[in-house]
Amino acid sequence: MRVIAGTLKGRRIEAPSWPGLRPTSDKLRETLFNILGPRVVDTRVLDACAGTGAVGIEAISRGARHVTFIDRDSRAVDLIARNLARCAVVDGYAIIRADLGSEAQHLRHATDFDFIFLDPPYDTESAVLAGAVGDWLAAEGVLIIEYARRTGAPGGIEGLRRTREVTSGDSALGFYVKM
Repeated sequence: MRVIAGTLKGRRIEAPSWPGLRPTSDKLRETLFNILGPRVVDTRVLDACAGTGAVGIEAISRGARHVTFIDRDSRAVDLIARNLARCAVVDGYAIIRADLGSEAQHLRHATDFDFIFLDPPYDTESAVLAGAVGDWLAAEGVLIIEYARRTGAPGGIEGLRRTREVTSGDSALGFYVKM
């Protein structure tokens, strides 16, 4: 795994050493950031169910002002910290260990994100988690959910409308905005 573009281009990102964590592929991250383009510069980004932190680190590399990483697994939180250190990122981020499913209401201070990237385990009910973090979007913000292509895009997310869907291999991205 590596940073695709920006100031950290080419930096290696450590992959997990345990089963059950499915990092977003380089190809899918490249597709995501090609879609977002220069809109990432000077934004606030939430990398939820962050795993390796690759999406958030890519956002930092491409000019995001601040990235908040959230994951429930302490191993993932440690891995994110190691990957940030590997990339020599020393500020402009926060790492929070929390379970979005049960603790989202306690994280209400995390609001007004321009982009929220949500990559829960594929067997998780993405719509529930999306509903929990959807209120944290800025007025013109975008929620991006990664999901298994075979299951289809999460629908029926209260207060959000899907505007785009992109597939790559076995994965897909759904783009949602506030209604």
